[in-house]
Amino acid sequence: MKDVLIVGGGTAGLTAAIYARRAGLSCTVFEQGTPGGKIVSSPKIANYPALPDVSGYDYAMALWEQAKACGAEFVMERVIGAELSGDVKALQTASGSYEGKTVVLANGAFRKKLGVKGEKELEGRGVSYCATCDGAFFRGKAVAVIGGGETALEDAAYLAGICETVFLLVREANFSVSEELQKPVLNMENVTVLKNTVLEEIKGEKFVTGAQIRNTVTGDTSKISVSAVFVAVGVAPDNSIFKGLSLDNRGYIAAGEDCKTLIPGVFVAGDTRTKELRQLVTAASDGAVAATAAFRYLKEKAGK
Repeated sequence: MKDVLIVGGGTAGLTAAIYARRAGLSCTVFEQGTPGGKIVSSPKIANYPALPDVSGYDYAMALWEQAKACGAEFVMERVIGAELSGDVKALQTASGSYEGKTVVLANGAFRKKLGVKGEKELEGRGVSYCATCDGAFFRGKAVAVIGGGETALEDAAYLAGICETVFLLVREANFSVSEELQKPVLNMENVTVLKNTVLEEIKGEKFVTGAQIRNTVTGDTSKISVSAVFVAVGVAPDNSIFKGLSLDNRGYIAAGEDCKTLIPGVFVAGDTRTKELRQLVTAASDGAVAATAAFRYLKEKAGK
């Protein structure tokens, strides 16, 4: 049995692991994908203190190596079940059950899907949610990016450097980010921005060959020939398996800056909790707070 079980290997979870180990607690981190979380796909981090212009991948790998060097153990599987109410907590994966005295939920939030025809059928065959992960497969080809936020602009800028043409589909009349963030993309000759435009269907049999789009103002539909569709329409949490916790109307776990949940011994950190700002620096802060709270919880229980 571990002192702390940590769900999620992003900034919050890995920071929690570092702080737990430095406090002398045994811990296991559960991560279903690449350690580091969503930031792995970011080509550059410009706002993390003392780390100007580091890539998301380099940042994530350094954090992961630090956690491993501290003695954190890892289970590279998805958590599919959780028993959190008792003094002994249990998490289930496809390979078995793991017990712990406390749990830190740092499972983050995940890329939203569009729900259009062809998306599910062609996922992994031209439909992607990570431009830096899969963009190289479509070097020299035409691709589409769906979204009007910072991630969509980052994806479009990255893909413009390796693809022949990038169609950027924006549902609204304007982007949801500042003009400063828009300029680098809008000045790229091979990026075509289609505003007031939604994706209706992704075309293709074995692989993506095109997309049907619609102008939301005129109602006109048309087709574009693309070899890939990169979806960047926001994120949402997935906390359905964690029973007994209070969730807000968007599914985020209710908790304040102390990172404590309604269940004793269960703490929450990072993007999965209710908070005003979801950034790397706040995720790291949450991880430190949650691990320290777990340490104090165990110390108080031992003193009884």
